[in-house]
Amino acid sequence: MFEMIIFISNDPTLSHFVHPWCGAEKYTHRISAGRNHKMKHLKTYLLSSAALVGALFLVALILIFGPSPKVAARVAPAPSPPADFTIYALGLNNPRGLKFGPDGNLYVAEGGAGGSNSTNGICPELQLTDFPGPYLGSNSGGRISVIINGVRTTVIDTLPSSQTVNGLVSGVADVAFIGDTMYALLAGAGCSHGVTSLPNGIVRINQNGPPSLIANLSAFQQANPVAHPNPPDFEPDGTWYSMIEVRGDLYAVEPNHGEVDRITTSGQITRIVDVTVTQGHIVPTAIAYNGNFFFGNLGLFPVDPGTERIMKLNPSGHLDTWATGLTTVQGLVIDQRDRMYVLESMTNPGFPSPAQIGSGRVVRIDPNGEQTVIATGLSFPGGMTLGPDGALYVSNLSFGAPPGAGQIVRIELPNKPAKTQAHINSKAATELPDNVTADLPREAPATARQDSVSVGPPFLVNPVVIETANIDSVLQQDALKKLSEDSELSSVSISIDEGRAVLTGTVNSAGARMKAAKLIKSMRGVKAIENKISVSHP
Repeated sequence: MFEMIIFISNDPTLSHFVHPWCGAEKYTHRISAGRNHKMKHLKTYLLSSAALVGALFLVALILIFGPSPKVAARVAPAPSPPADFTIYALGLNNPRGLKFGPDGNLYVAEGGAGGSNSTNGICPELQLTDFPGPYLGSNSGGRISVIINGVRTTVIDTLPSSQTVNGLVSGVADVAFIGDTMYALLAGAGCSHGVTSLPNGIVRINQNGPPSLIANLSAFQQANPVAHPNPPDFEPDGTWYSMIEVRGDLYAVEPNHGEVDRITTSGQITRIVDVTVTQGHIVPTAIAYNGNFFFGNLGLFPVDPGTERIMKLNPSGHLDTWATGLTTVQGLVIDQRDRMYVLESMTNPGFPSPAQIGSGRVVRIDPNGEQTVIATGLSFPGGMTLGPDGALYVSNLSFGAPPGAGQIVRIELPNKPAKTQAHINSKAATELPDNVTADLPREAPATARQDSVSVGPPFLVNPVVIETANIDSVLQQDALKKLSEDSELSSVSISIDEGRAVLTGTVNSAGARMKAAKLIKSMRGVKAIENKISVSHP
């Protein structure tokens, strides 16, 4: 018989807030004393025997039959649209972030199964002595799996995994690819988590040989504290949550301290934004990129539906609120039509508990700001990605369930025409300064054609064929034609990659330089401009 633990924390990465759930009797009186929803301290919610039995029963239903609207209806009395997803893979250990690799297969980061080793006495200045510590860890057990035709296969299971005193597990938080190379973001490593082999950081997964640590994120955070840490909710090694690749660099979000960092493959770490400076302890989680960065936040407990948001982060580190009215955001993706999909882990008011089973959902935000619920019935989901088939893939039962209970579910997206309106909270994309990214709709020109590109496998044997749109070359040809038609700009060259244009060459005046940038910005499908044109001075 396994023990299911429903716990409370102010952060999502299964550490001191290893996720929104933990339990310790010493904190129970703080909740009953009436602390409000803006509480700054880790809190607990202890289940009665009846509640625990109910939780196990509902989880059993989910494991046997899969998440369903019927299960969701029992625990969430508010009416909701029907679920529209199928179970794609089973047998995962606390699945978190997931990405499709260049071979076309799905790779899943997993927290693992925890550990039993204590570092108490090895790093007393880091080890948590209060709940949910002290942590117990293992130098192995954190796992990455690949899903091929719905069947899970282990890629690596020798990465760290750790757990709280209640058995809440964290390990590998996310994965990302640069070319054919996979990188993993570690959240359950470091001495404060009972792990001595590796700190929290980013490791390169080598096809031959053990993984290589390329960036020590534990050391970076300890040497560079954020402006306004939250002492009652503080993890010395951090609790990293999500990671994406942009232009050959990695960008990672850390919820506990509250920051977004850029990491190069050579190990250089740069903080893009300290979220606490302007937002306080909002617990940032999932990140996506579409000309600008966008990230969502989990918020604090108890859950207050509709109070969380999506933030827009430009390359200079400036933050704006982009969308509101959301709840416990833990996944974020943007499709080719600029529609954003937001994964909400729990949507019922209150604390993580059996009442939250089946309350997870996916919300689509159209370019005009309209929000639509497209899938319901998820249970404590923790990550989401967009597949090459145009469907969403979601890690389900990511927290609080026993090893092997985790799932990947597939959500078929409704076939809806693309929106062309501007983002409701975005500023106008015209008249932007040079080298500032434009938040423009990304649409393929009518002349774009589709080529079949054969992609070699980073880890597996058989290559697959993926359909990709040859949009960039069409845009580049059109842009060169426009430039050549203007005598002042005929010497300018342009390259376009994923909608991002780089202008080079020499012109006779600063006015011509600005004219070239404005001309390219006006083209539909161009998302950003980097102006490297030089001006001659006769």
